Amino acid sequence: MTTTIDQDKLGAFIGKVVGDVGAAMSSVLVVLGDRLGLYRAMAKTGPVTPEHLARITETSERYLREWLNAQAAAGYVTYDAASGQYTLPAEHAFALTESDGPAFVPGMYQVAAAMWAAEPRIAECFRTGRGIAWGEHHPCLFEGTERFFRSGYVGNLLSSWLPALDGVQAKLEAGVRVADVGCGHGASTILMAKAFPRSRFWGFDSHPHSIEVARRRAAEAGVADRVVFDVAGSTDYPGTGYGLVAHFDCLHDMEDPVGAAGHVRETLAEDGVWMIVEPFAGDRAEDNHNPVGRVFYAASTMLCVPHSLSHEGPALGAQAGEARLRDVATRGGFTRFRRATETPFNLILEARP
Repeated sequence: MTTTIDQDKLGAFIGKVVGDVGAAMSSVLVVLGDRLGLYRAMAKTGPVTPEHLARITETSERYLREWLNAQAAAGYVTYDAASGQYTLPAEHAFALTESDGPAFVPGMYQVAAAMWAAEPRIAECFRTGRGIAWGEHHPCLFEGTERFFRSGYVGNLLSSWLPALDGVQAKLEAGVRVADVGCGHGASTILMAKAFPRSRFWGFDSHPHSIEVARRRAAEAGVADRVVFDVAGSTDYPGTGYGLVAHFDCLHDMEDPVGAAGHVRETLAEDGVWMIVEPFAGDRAEDNHNPVGRVFYAASTMLCVPHSLSHEGPALGAQAGEARLRDVATRGGFTRFRRATETPFNLILEARP
């Protein structure tokens, strides 16, 4: 059989490939711009020439010329031919430099870098069906994940997610025990601890290095008196009587999500609430064939599914969807389950005994 090639469709696809490869190749330049302080310098200084930026950042002018032109071609900076100056627009600067803001994005590029670093091992996983545990990835994954998700927590956790849970904010204000399971570097735990000084918080994660970082972050934030970080798994973390147990963007990764749900049920107070924050997803694959789903399916292929499979887990994946998560909660012993709120990137689910 011969295939007739539609030249217009082929040309359109090649154009898409050029855009995708350009984005992939440019992502390393964003990591460099963040690491070297180039974006921060441009945000502070305003329009700059390569020579000026080289002086204030103590970097090579020749490299900066190439970097700036790549950034201009990508639309990250603007270029004025008359003056030879490059400018980082205020909105781009907000997303690229405000690490405590709700739209900070450099962490996403670090996660992408970790995914590339894992490519040879993931190729072998495709052949064998085995996995790679979270802690076995390149260290930039852990920092990038915190920086990526933290912006969402800064923008939503205190202002909309917790208020959307029935009666939870009042309990936090009065004082309650909180467990943050799969806490990573502790960004979500520390945000809550700073906002609710009468409550006490425990952050648990199976990755020892992340717990070390979380402890340092708690001390730096001045909340070490009401936050404890410990190495523990989702099915064996200690304590009981928690008024709130939270899983932020991690339940789908776990080797035993139903067991994790059951352990939440065992450790929760009688009137306690389980908050499950998950990547936004519809229940059908076709519902997620969009730009956000593209990001999450890619991360799921390289990070989430491999971790669960490394422990012979069910590999729910980052696009599990509400129906599958409801099934996990129900099988874990919860009888009430609802979508409390959502963002374009997250589902916020509430489960009660």
